[in-house]
Amino acid sequence: MNPSRREFVALGSMGLLGTAIAAETQTPVQQDQTPGAPPAFGTSPAAGPEVSAGTFREAEKLMQVDLKEADLAEAAGNWRVQMAPVYERRVGPHKLALESTLSPATTWNPALPGVATGMPATDRFERSADRHLPSPGNDEEIAYAAVTQLSRWIEKRQLTSERLTQIYLKRIDRFDPKLRCVITLLRDQALQQARKADAEIAAGHYRGPLHGIPWGAKDLLDTAGIRTTFGAEPYRDRVPVEDSAVVQRLNAAGAVLIAKLSMGALALNDIWFGGQTMNPWLLEEGSSGSSAGPGAATAAGLVGFAIGSETGGSIVSPSMRCGVTGLRPTYGRVPRTGAMTLCWSLDKLGPMTRSVEDAMLVLNAIYGPDPGDMECVPSKLAFDAEASVRGLRVGYFPAWMKESPATDVDRAALETVKKLGMTPVEVSLPDWPYDSLNLILFAEAAAAFEELTLSGKLNELKMQVPDGWPNVFRQARFLSAVDFVQTDRMRRKVALEMARLFASVDLLLVPSLRDEILVITNATGHPSLTLRAGFVEIAEARSDWAPDPQHPLPKFSPPRRVPHGVTLIGKLFDEGTIAQAGLAMERAFGVATEHPPEF
Repeated sequence: MNPSRREFVALGSMGLLGTAIAAETQTPVQQDQTPGAPPAFGTSPAAGPEVSAGTFREAEKLMQVDLKEADLAEAAGNWRVQMAPVYERRVGPHKLALESTLSPATTWNPALPGVATGMPATDRFERSADRHLPSPGNDEEIAYAAVTQLSRWIEKRQLTSERLTQIYLKRIDRFDPKLRCVITLLRDQALQQARKADAEIAAGHYRGPLHGIPWGAKDLLDTAGIRTTFGAEPYRDRVPVEDSAVVQRLNAAGAVLIAKLSMGALALNDIWFGGQTMNPWLLEEGSSGSSAGPGAATAAGLVGFAIGSETGGSIVSPSMRCGVTGLRPTYGRVPRTGAMTLCWSLDKLGPMTRSVEDAMLVLNAIYGPDPGDMECVPSKLAFDAEASVRGLRVGYFPAWMKESPATDVDRAALETVKKLGMTPVEVSLPDWPYDSLNLILFAEAAAAFEELTLSGKLNELKMQVPDGWPNVFRQARFLSAVDFVQTDRMRRKVALEMARLFASVDLLLVPSLRDEILVITNATGHPSLTLRAGFVEIAEARSDWAPDPQHPLPKFSPPRRVPHGVTLIGKLFDEGTIAQAGLAMERAFGVATEHPPEF
């Protein structure tokens, strides 16, 4: 028996229980096949460990099915010649490596046949009018200024990119030890890019509103020759050879990459190999994740803007916690080429900024198809910062507004909708088991990091807790393939319900961290905009992690004042409408310019 066959026998399993009971492979007697007879299931060479009805009886507990004893015995009887061979791709003898750039053959298309999306007919982008504000002499005021205003100063050469970059570099030196939001600082490269931007602008070659603006990238965007670590110990020395598509586009826009920002390891929560990234508004708690660094750095005025990513809440949650604006674009709007894959059918890249218009300026620079991302589609983007929002129909869920996690800030936001001339409309969704959709996330993420799991390198991650990725990836090996398909069908059913809902409204106003809407809209691909709407007081620090009685969270007396945001959900490919509504609400709230007092 050759080594590859021995490995196959030793490691092959029924895919339910991770046993490794070695067994000699039985080679069937070769018989001449009658001409014209088709191949049949259950005639493969026997593979994998011996199984019994008892094996299946235990596995039933994981799958939550109930088979008769005769059914279990029959299943066990030919498992090794009918089902175990399908694992040959993974355990041999003909093992096949799958490149990290290889995406699944099936793709998620959020657009439904025959159902109109919110995509505009033509591209149109209208910035707000220049307010002709003089450039302040105070570095702190400059650092916290919106990109909308910074770009005006740079364009008119009232502020140089080099000076702005130096301001942010000094602030990173001063404040990052408290926040732990920077993984790799690009001091020399940033200054070189800034000087180049100044020279181009002086020569009359102005590339647009991001020209000369320093920004930070969540450390899952590849940067040529610069390490991209995914925030995880096994990748801390990983150096890609090419820039990701989004980095390429921001380079082309003249933006200045100043830092690779922290992320929860492999895009979960806010702890990475360098520690926990903290919330600038409340240093006793993490900044939330997994776009932890982009949230903290943007809130603390360490960058002009940042790029984050979301699969199940990773832009919305840190935007809420840190009081910044987070735009999660429609699935398929922004290319993910050169970005870490967590879940092919859920991952999205989007801007995190200090104002709504800033987010749209960034989205305008990075959207559009790329040959490296088959799910990224041609699209149009329309936005007018001066457009009226009167008459827009804003859907809301009455019950959600009355219960946690909604607050008085959420309820006040609904009143603001009315004051701005928009029309609140009560909406509802069926009471379905929406968390079942997380099976897709768990299965795809476990597939994306299969080699890391099977090699044991997951054990290098700092967070070895029941709700961390290491345990989830291992558990996901035992999820049912049939249930995956059924969940995928449920996903389409939920998308149909969202289409029905959006037939009567232009956008939704929802409590940002309502679990159902986070799961639903990430699965269906609808865009969301999270923006600061006010402040609340909290008596206990917050955490993304499951409660640990051995390590209780800090309590505060008196309570601490922290920002609180609301979220607008738009029709597919209609970021322009939620941004126009968000901009009007931002102006009405009047709280966007306040920044963390210690920074």
